[in-house]
Amino acid sequence: MEKEKVIDVQELNASFDDHVVLKDVSFSAYQGEVTVVLGGSGSGKTTLFRHLLGLLPIHKGNVSVLGRDVATLREVEQLELYLQMGVFYQSGALLSSLTVAENVALPLVQHTSMPPPLIDEIVRMKLGLVNLGHAYYQYPAELSGGMVKRVALARAIAMDPPLLFCDEPGAGLDPVSLESLDQLLLNLKEQLGISVLMVTHEVTSILRVADRVVFLDEGVVAFEGALKEALRSDHPAVKAFFAVLKTEHLKEIFG
Repeated sequence: MEKEKVIDVQELNASFDDHVVLKDVSFSAYQGEVTVVLGGSGSGKTTLFRHLLGLLPIHKGNVSVLGRDVATLREVEQLELYLQMGVFYQSGALLSSLTVAENVALPLVQHTSMPPPLIDEIVRMKLGLVNLGHAYYQYPAELSGGMVKRVALARAIAMDPPLLFCDEPGAGLDPVSLESLDQLLLNLKEQLGISVLMVTHEVTSILRVADRVVFLDEGVVAFEGALKEALRSDHPAVKAFFAVLKTEHLKEIFG
């Protein structure tokens, strides 16, 4: 049975003044999978990400997220869609004046009428999922970089979103912390059935988590398909990106 599309982009174009950033971009992301968007600097990844989140107007093309046409949504419909989308920012974007628990609770406090005891129970459960139950009362300044990322992840899934957007989640992490974060994302995908769209440059992360790859080259989709197919691609930009892989990594993928 064919998987449900959680994101469907058709012939999306974007320009700033006379500079074309995205040209006829089309791809799909599917339920229960991790789709990784790749490409060099200036390839259009950030612009695409912002269109998917509804942060930039769509002038030409179509973007559907969780079955809804982003360009046609009314304000109340946009809010409903946002509440079904978790966003995991590169910096973590935690509020320094709030404790770990208060940061994770923020979406629940702002967007639901749940009583405090229920919110507290959910917060503790989410922190448990990212192995940070012990950090409940701590502040962001007291945490390591890897812990900050995990708190941000707990907050991103506080509302049980079916779709999670990750913007360079592993940026700045050491290899051990990066592997731990990748494993958490995989666990969440398996345990909660969350679909993930990720922008990252971390090749080792791509090998560990990606089901599908969308490769942008100068605003054009140079490749879309399974990770194994991406590693075999003859497209010059795709081939150059994965050329840094060592033989043992390829063996992990192909067996």
